[in-house]
Amino acid sequence: MRLEVLTIRDVAESQLCCGCGACASISPDEITMVDALEFGRRPVAPADGGKDPRTREAMKACPGVEVRARAPEPGAAPIESLRDAWGPILEVWEGYAAEPAIRFAGSSGGAASALAIWGVERGGMHGLLHIAARKDAPYLNETVMSTDRGPILAATGSRYAPASPCDGLRMIEDAPGPCVFIGKPCDVAAAEMARPLRPALDRNLGLTIAIFCAGTPSTQGTIDMLRAMGVTDLSSVASVRYRGNGWPGLATVRSRTPDGIVERTMTYADSWGGILQKRRQWRCYICADHTGELADIAVGDPWYREIPEDEPGRSLILVRTLRGKKALAEAIAAGFIAAERADPSILVRSQPNLLETRGAVWGRLAVLRLLGAPAPRFPGMPMFRWWLKLSLKEKGRSTIGTVRRIVRRRLTQRVRIEPWTPPVGERRP
Repeated sequence: MRLEVLTIRDVAESQLCCGCGACASISPDEITMVDALEFGRRPVAPADGGKDPRTREAMKACPGVEVRARAPEPGAAPIESLRDAWGPILEVWEGYAAEPAIRFAGSSGGAASALAIWGVERGGMHGLLHIAARKDAPYLNETVMSTDRGPILAATGSRYAPASPCDGLRMIEDAPGPCVFIGKPCDVAAAEMARPLRPALDRNLGLTIAIFCAGTPSTQGTIDMLRAMGVTDLSSVASVRYRGNGWPGLATVRSRTPDGIVERTMTYADSWGGILQKRRQWRCYICADHTGELADIAVGDPWYREIPEDEPGRSLILVRTLRGKKALAEAIAAGFIAAERADPSILVRSQPNLLETRGAVWGRLAVLRLLGAPAPRFPGMPMFRWWLKLSLKEKGRSTIGTVRRIVRRRLTQRVRIEPWTPPVGERRP
């Protein structure tokens, strides 16, 4: 029997959930986000769809079931050679945070952090809604609103742990002015889909920045990484960085011991490549948007060339809307970002795996529907033509791998979302 996906609880139990938290923001009285060890951040919601009309309305902002391509923006001129594979892009830039400390701390040049700081200090934004390490359990994330540069700087660097930045969208609604929002592509999509439902959000969502994403590991992924680094007592963890402080930087954990703070590190290749990516949530395997097509600006790594060990970080910056174009130009003019226009081809050369993934997703979705497993929809995002470009070997690997995952991950059955209580340590100020 094919699983029906009609409610937020259905989304979570059928493993289509991204963990963005938008549903909890729209219906806070009936939906709560929890940590589920093997899955990530997940909503706990009524089985019947809930009595509150907002709970049923939350499905309209759920990127787990549908992400619709952005409608053409009047007056914009997207780069035609990139549109089908990467969505609307008006300009491609390569640059970095002009302030050396931000550039060093950021995952790839610190451009996203610098742009957010520009927004708060010069761009007329009240604050930045983003994620940061949870104060009592820094191997987890929490959503925060930062109104000055200090907390923004403290949260630089990628956080490869489950995060629900959209559970804080009400902080944007309640803000006295427009705000910046930073999140993964699915988070930005959820925020954009929530705008028509929440007039105050629509008014105050001043600038959206998406971070390129290859998938979100479950909480178990971080625990596996920490154990591989020699940390077994989660309550002893004082801080975790997944990368940054160099490009791409080391995974670094600082833990409390009887002899004081001990710091351990692991390379990006070993942490992400060897451990974390193996724990990615299922929804990430069937995602068509890894570069933030619904954002005003998207930022990622320019991996189009060999990176020397001592090279400072650089960011690949995609301007996707006229609002994003204006913001970036003003941030550059104000000296917050140093950047130069880049040839559009560097996007393709920087992220070849993401282009291959876009084609593979079409085959995965087809197998899911054929075998009765739930599958999301991506209206307006071309995938079939990229499927045709895959080799026979790549097509076979994609389809056969999906069949195996349907069995291994029980994708035709409901899963039980078990809230997990994390071990906590000292709560940092």
